Amino acid sequence: MKKYSEMTKEELTAELEDLKSKYADAKGKGLKLNMARGLPSAEQLDMEADFFNTLNPTVDFHSELGIDCRNYGELTGIHEARQLMADMMEVSPEEIIVFGNSSLNIMFDTVARSMDFGVLGSTPWNRLDKVKFLCPVPGYDRHFAITELFGIEMINIPMNSEGPDMDLVEKYVGSDPAVKGIWCVPKYSNPSGVTYSDEVVRRFANLKPAAEDFRIYWDNAYTIHHLYNGREDQLLEILAECKKAGNPNLVWKFCSTSKVTFPGSGIAALAASEENLEYVKKILTIQTIGHDKLNQLRHVRYFKNIDGMHEHMKKHAEIIRPKFELVLNILDRDLSPLGIGEWTHPNGGYFVSFDAPEGTAKRIVGLCKEAGVTLTGAGATYPYKKDPHDSNIRIAPTFPPIGELEQALNIFTLCVKLAGAEKLLGQI
Repeated sequence: MKKYSEMTKEELTAELEDLKSKYADAKGKGLKLNMARGLPSAEQLDMEADFFNTLNPTVDFHSELGIDCRNYGELTGIHEARQLMADMMEVSPEEIIVFGNSSLNIMFDTVARSMDFGVLGSTPWNRLDKVKFLCPVPGYDRHFAITELFGIEMINIPMNSEGPDMDLVEKYVGSDPAVKGIWCVPKYSNPSGVTYSDEVVRRFANLKPAAEDFRIYWDNAYTIHHLYNGREDQLLEILAECKKAGNPNLVWKFCSTSKVTFPGSGIAALAASEENLEYVKKILTIQTIGHDKLNQLRHVRYFKNIDGMHEHMKKHAEIIRPKFELVLNILDRDLSPLGIGEWTHPNGGYFVSFDAPEGTAKRIVGLCKEAGVTLTGAGATYPYKKDPHDSNIRIAPTFPPIGELEQALNIFTLCVKLAGAEKLLGQI
């Protein structure tokens, strides 16, 4: 089979007519398939039904240090939950505050605190003329939604196979005091699946910000979300590297068990330097008396320790790995011979990042929707939902049953081919 770029106008025209016929057939099936968000599947959630057996009316509700988890108190979390999350985040328990179920909530509050109260005595951001954030792209749409909500100007930073373009990061951070932060998903990045290299992590730790209140927002959401035993990506621990570089306060580090246990009822944590945590606790003391200690206790008794958590994640991998392999196999089968599109091959995380021919992503997503397949909106992986190349599409394969996923992918590749043929014909 010829690549589209090698076809004559007549060949492309015939190909397009054939694709239109197949697309009409697909639309006629009346499908309703969803690949829009990176949700755990029902099978993953059902796998954890025994989680709720860890606490019942007959058990002891006291923590290891004798705290009655049914009552008020323990602002930073019970000790054993701090230990579990510290092991997950590769820091010490003293560097951890355990919150509620959502790391996104912690990130939102961290930005909100900076807006209202400043950071360690600096001017609150809401009193400044301009506040800017750096945004590695393609990136996580909910990060961008937070900064957009607060009126923070977002600056695109291209991603490569090592992580963000650090020359650009260093340029902006070192020269512009209005740059107050950067969003990062450093391991199995959303959506590209890239894990930051050691050099990139060290360059982050050695940044010399023009703003004293600049912080790295290090969302390590997929730290233990591997797809393959023996092929796990390794990531340098950022907080330790910041200490080595003499920048202990430079990073906020976030993590949760949202895709380890249940997204609606996991536990989340913030790791940071002692000085940063004291600043957070000062405000948190007024915000709450404490988070859900019974849920913290439930997580600790369910997993026992980090080894139990790792064993549990292997069960998740067994369920979702075939879905990722199906995505890659169908993309390779349908699109590689035609030379249209590029995509990532992640070792973990929840997404495959697909780059369509420039100028076709919105068309592809629209065609898929008409044929009954819902995808993440084109442009969602960029600030303000504006992909300058109209190219990136995030594929989220985890939620649908594998049979529905296969149907959705067949329609997706059909739409990619249709949009690609249209584009090339328009250029001839």
